[in-house]
Amino acid sequence: MKRLVSASLCLIVVATPAAALETCRFIQDKAEREACYHRQEQELAARRKPDPAPLAGPSSEAKTLQSLQQMRRDDAEVYRSIRGICNGC
Repeated sequence: MKRLVSASLCLIVVATPAAALETCRFIQDKAEREACYHRQEQELAARRKPDPAPLAGPSSEAKTLQSLQQMRRDDAEVYRSIRGICNGC
């Protein structure tokens, strides 16, 4: 019995955000429906927003710069190989 109650509560908690997303499309008034969608977008953006990163020190900036430079070298190498493959394009 306890498992049934806990499973029911779990489904209610999990289904509530999904149900909230579905309720906006049933609102008849266009302005209210758009306001509902706007609120949902703000809520989703707030959930997806990453935590602010701590202040970067000089060592992390140097690592970032090195990784960017390495990525550029890798990209240049790939572009050279692609140009070698497709001479007639």
